[in-house]
Amino acid sequence: MQDIGFILIVDDNPTNLSVLSQTLKGAGFAVRVAEDGESALQLVERKQPALILLDVQMPGIDGFETCKQLKSNPKNQGIPIIFLTALTDVENKVKGLSLGAVDYISKPFEKQEVLARVRVHLQLKQLTETLEQQVAERTAILEKAQVQLVQQEKLSSLGQLVTGIAHELNNPISCIVNNIPLAQDYVRDLADILTLCQTYYEQLPIPLQEAILTADLDFILKDLPQLLNSMKLSTDRIKDISISLRNFARSDSLTKVLFNIHESLDSTLLILSHRLKPLGERAAIQLVKEYGDLPLVECYPGQLNQVFMNLLANAIDALEEAGQQGQMKTRIPTLKICTSQPDTQSILIRISDNGIGMTEEILQHVFEPLFTTKPVGQGTGLGLVIAYQIIEKHQGKLNLYSTPGQGTNLEIWLPITA
Repeated sequence: MQDIGFILIVDDNPTNLSVLSQTLKGAGFAVRVAEDGESALQLVERKQPALILLDVQMPGIDGFETCKQLKSNPKNQGIPIIFLTALTDVENKVKGLSLGAVDYISKPFEKQEVLARVRVHLQLKQLTETLEQQVAERTAILEKAQVQLVQQEKLSSLGQLVTGIAHELNNPISCIVNNIPLAQDYVRDLADILTLCQTYYEQLPIPLQEAILTADLDFILKDLPQLLNSMKLSTDRIKDISISLRNFARSDSLTKVLFNIHESLDSTLLILSHRLKPLGERAAIQLVKEYGDLPLVECYPGQLNQVFMNLLANAIDALEEAGQQGQMKTRIPTLKICTSQPDTQSILIRISDNGIGMTEEILQHVFEPLFTTKPVGQGTGLGLVIAYQIIEKHQGKLNLYSTPGQGTNLEIWLPITA
């Protein structure tokens, strides 16, 4: 017979205990006994039975009170309780059932009836537990599928948006970038001509001499090349942002490809760079990068980009919240990223902040779908869940450690090859 645990018999009559014990043991059941309600409660507290046969009329606390106390504990609510009683009136039966009992067995006992009712309720309990387990498993599968669908849709929409912006920026940026060197050549030629004019200043017509004095030609000739250089630096910056946007929004192939993790981190940081600037009373966030020598990693680049975006944005959020609560007055808000290769099989990425941190209670729920501590409209509760699933998909690990008021540390372990 399948090991279902033991059946607890609670009765103050030794004869009843003996008869029921022999009947159940003869059918292959494990049995334990208690002679009063107090003993039964203590025994159940130590180890839960599979089913309880409970006498109604007992000294001390009777069967009804024993049943009430048992069912008041959520741990015991799944234990079937069958009352043993000579009280067959409807009022007592209704009272017992309302307290949580599942059945009655009338005294004197019929052995076959006892065995039949015990078997039926053990089977019902087993079916209920199996059904609850299946429901829990199906619910977990559905939640995971829902998160994956949201992630795919979010990644697809974000990719289309970013790719479109990068494409629209590319043409005007290319035009400016390509024309600035020509403009610099033209300016140098004009500067040479104007320098010659100054050399023969006395021979120029009076109107030209007056125009040179009015325009402060010396200053223009000195400042114009610097102005063009500044424009070139700005266009180079925009070009870098455009490239980062395209890298961030890249589409993943059906198979993993070799990818530079540092390139992904730098692209994400460039997109988030505006959030590192001073905000209100909070000073500028100090970015510390300690990159080790990493090999190319076999992965889905677009998905890892999303992981880094979610985790870095969360770290910045924590620093901003700490600033709003006045926690950053005595320390510099810092976002630190370290990469290393601890062994030949994997790489490690650490992302840490000295922001608001999280309590132990929050840490227990951070990877649950739709859980968020942010105000309504400011968080979906899916960022960490999506990151966790993507890292899991890469056969990696995502570990999170946090201390309230001190900050949060994230560890991302990724295998180098699939």
